[in-house]
Amino acid sequence: MIKNALRGLTPLALVLSPLAVPSPALSANVVMLPDALAGLTEATEAPDGFTAGAFPHWNAGLDPADGCDTRSEVLLAEAVDAPATGPGCALTGGRWTSPYDGQSVSDPAALSVDHLVPLAEAWESGAAGWTVARRERFANDQGAPATLVAVTARSLRDRAGRDPADWVPADTARYCRYLGDWVATKLRWGLSADKDEVETLKLFADGPCEETVVIRSSASR
Repeated sequence: MIKNALRGLTPLALVLSPLAVPSPALSANVVMLPDALAGLTEATEAPDGFTAGAFPHWNAGLDPADGCDTRSEVLLAEAVDAPATGPGCALTGGRWTSPYDGQSVSDPAALSVDHLVPLAEAWESGAAGWTVARRERFANDQGAPATLVAVTARSLRDRAGRDPADWVPADTARYCRYLGDWVATKLRWGLSADKDEVETLKLFADGPCEETVVIRSSASR
């Protein structure tokens, strides 16, 4: 499985690809990927009992008065060119770049808002023991830009909920950023990582991924 995650390595992957600079108003710790990995807890996944309904989403978002749910707010926040917003937060026009495959998209209906750490992965990595309220906060988290991402439906199907031991973006300019975001999200929410996942992350961190990781404090437990 690990060797599949290392497909397509080229010298382009050696380029530093830092995350966005965090807002001073938010509590964040910026470290390199190997240092971030040291904070991960390795544990066997607990796969039983997951249902998508255990993570209520989408809720009313950051501003319940704006008429936009979390999904729409993420689309508005991640737009390269802002869409028009109509009654009921209906979005038209705009432009986005899908972070998994680099595709440019101009129809908001063609995008999926994905949990970068999938809900099933979160459940297996510790969220099974959370309260429903905490799982709802995770599923609608806009407190860190990497938690929710607007991606093409095709790239979402390609990933199929797999962790980095089995899938990373094929684009060599994107997978280091993806792995940094993955680790940042797991640390933000106190989620564990299984053995294959940790070994894969270490291979990337010790090889092509000279990546900075912005770890933001999570909501209260």
